Amino acid sequence: MAPIPGSGLAKGLAVTLRTMTKKTVTEQYPDTQPDLPPRTRGVIGLFEENCTVCMLCARECPDWCIYIDSHKETVPAAAPGGRERSRNVLDRFAIDFSLCMYCGICIEVCPFDALFWSPEFEYAETDIHELTHERDKLREWMWTVPAPPALDPAAEEPKEIAAARKTAEKLAATQAVEAAEAAQAAQAAEATQAGESVESAQATAVTEATHPKPTQAPPAGPAKPAEAIETARGDQPTEATKPSEPAKPTEPPQPNPTEAPPATPVEPPEGQS
Repeated sequence: MAPIPGSGLAKGLAVTLRTMTKKTVTEQYPDTQPDLPPRTRGVIGLFEENCTVCMLCARECPDWCIYIDSHKETVPAAAPGGRERSRNVLDRFAIDFSLCMYCGICIEVCPFDALFWSPEFEYAETDIHELTHERDKLREWMWTVPAPPALDPAAEEPKEIAAARKTAEKLAATQAVEAAEAAQAAQAAEATQAGESVESAQATAVTEATHPKPTQAPPAGPAKPAEAIETARGDQPTEATKPSEPAKPTEPPQPNPTEAPPATPVEPPEGQS
């Protein structure tokens, strides 16, 4: 849809009218500190841990007001048998604010987010040579940098966050696939093991059915009486299985007093016939 002619002029006049109707307020500086916008270009703060001494900010500065000194150090191998590496160590990082024109090119070209705008503006000096601030002062200004404003809900996602999110989602998907494959492999192994157990049990049953094992007689033990055997069987003893009673001893016959005792033969004395 094409804009209506004169709409921009109307918006500008509306802003002018709203400002004209407001009461003028004078801020009592320095007793009262001004409320500055978060993107105020006051000084430049240095986050030293992110600086890799790439010298990109110093090369892109149109005023050549950034001074950087560094040296190289050898880093031992991270793993046994690895190759040693060298890295740059920052020795000096200074900005001459007497030459700086606050263009912000150094902050924009820094690939590692080591430079930030700070709303701090009270750094006046009596000597122009003292406007060259070293990295210690720049680091102190780093803690005055306000938090970045919230993104517009309709704005595009930053490239760094999008790349990190895609990497995390890809890693999570890979882990999920690996976990699913491991679970399927475990289930297949369990099913195979169960099938082998069933097949071995069936083979054992078939073998026992076709080739029965010979029954072994129980070991011979002391003979048990018939009554104990029948009691163990739970049957009542029959007449045939009852043990025979022992025979009672016969008593000698008693003499009858009415009968005469038998005659005792008299033997003749020796020498007589």
